[in-house]
Amino acid sequence: MAEESGAVDLYGPSYTRFASDLYGDIRREAFGEDIGQTGWVTADEQDNFIAWLGLTAESRLLDLACGSGGPTLRIARKSGCRVVGVDQHEAGIATATAEAARLGLSDRAEFLTGDAAATLDFPDGSFDAVTCFDAINHLPDRKRVLAEWRRVLRPGGRLLFTDPIVLTGPVSNREAAIRASIGFFLFVPPGLDETLLAETGFTVERVEDRTPNMAANAGGWFRARQRRAADLRAIEGDEGFEGQQRFLETAATLAAERRLSRFAILAVRNG
Repeated sequence: MAEESGAVDLYGPSYTRFASDLYGDIRREAFGEDIGQTGWVTADEQDNFIAWLGLTAESRLLDLACGSGGPTLRIARKSGCRVVGVDQHEAGIATATAEAARLGLSDRAEFLTGDAAATLDFPDGSFDAVTCFDAINHLPDRKRVLAEWRRVLRPGGRLLFTDPIVLTGPVSNREAAIRASIGFFLFVPPGLDETLLAETGFTVERVEDRTPNMAANAGGWFRARQRRAADLRAIEGDEGFEGQQRFLETAATLAAERRLSRFAILAVRNG
């Protein structure tokens, strides 16, 4: 692998060419099933999460940092609920909106460009559930973010997020720099999420270690891309391709060795 050199654009190429056969084939090989993910969520894992949330056709879900909307739309199809997805990447939102129309879901799926870390443009108590998969680590001021998410939930509403950057072992400065090369990262110690949830008016119902999923998916993503290196280099450039491969290889190693862990957390908004 080439020496690391600065920031890496993990999402840009994927979002702008999301529907291409090349990136679709990579997702299928890496995750076992292409549900339009750009994080570590698999179809089986998402099915469990849908059950945790107890969604019905009467529910309204806000999915923050929704990417290109594939997992969000799958939740809408599986549960029958109405969904709103928010992401700061305009190309991802454009892809999500087009896919909702293609699937005939525009009447109950809306996608908006916005910052999941900012004040959300929704009234208090607008949603029955809020989700954020593998992205809370990109958001600064976590306590303020959680308080804002609580605001848009109805009393008794459920929050489900995955935190893939929990420090559970020694990580070198070089490894941390590579793992954070795709943007802002907030590395946190075990237990901090639960503490902040309690401080912002939530009751934690469930915490599940999902680190093996991340290790398998990061490794699979790395290998699927490596097998298509020539095609990807033509699109992403040598530096972009090498940077993404370093990121994925490091993510897989740190997860497999349980030095950076991923936890799924389900919490309920107190009254």
